[in-house]
Amino acid sequence: MVAAYPGVRIMSARDEILGRVRAALADAPGEPSASVPRRAPDPSGDLVGLFCERVADYRAEVERCAAADLHVRIRAALPDAGRVVVPADLGLDVPGSIVDRGLSAAELDALDAVVTRARLGIAETGTIVLDHGPGQGRRAITLVPDHHVCVIEASQVVADVPDAFDVLEASGVLTWVSGPIATSDIELDRVEGVHGPRHLHVIVVD
Repeated sequence: MVAAYPGVRIMSARDEILGRVRAALADAPGEPSASVPRRAPDPSGDLVGLFCERVADYRAEVERCAAADLHVRIRAALPDAGRVVVPADLGLDVPGSIVDRGLSAAELDALDAVVTRARLGIAETGTIVLDHGPGQGRRAITLVPDHHVCVIEASQVVADVPDAFDVLEASGVLTWVSGPIATSDIELDRVEGVHGPRHLHVIVVD
């Protein structure tokens, strides 16, 4: 039993050990921060070609087309007789599509596909990034329908993640997509579409 005395602090073994550690570290030099050199992209490299290659590595469909062919490519990329949702400001003609004006999760779940634009693409990782600005819609429409057709301009492809953050507003909502949404069970069997689109089709406009 430990008696208590007014104004007297009883130091435990734990306090004593932590006090010694703090004293030992007081004069220790700070740990140097690691300096990671910024890798400059190869100006002669084909960023768009690399981006398409990496997107395909994730089991996504990817193609390049001219602006004049975009509408035809979008229609070809959509499931037959599918019900399609689009953002109100997509700026592309998608016949028979439903404009999202606050559809509920249940209403979105009854749809088959979504067509959006992207904010940018990252060549090194094959990632498309949406900041849900013009033509991209709110996050829900890109995550609920089973099939996502995403349009990106070749000029929007950047080399790597640091280059992406030079462009993006990090304070906003960002959705990073590298292939169809996938997970695996304890036996590492890959399953796609559990919590997002099962199919991703990226159309790069040259």
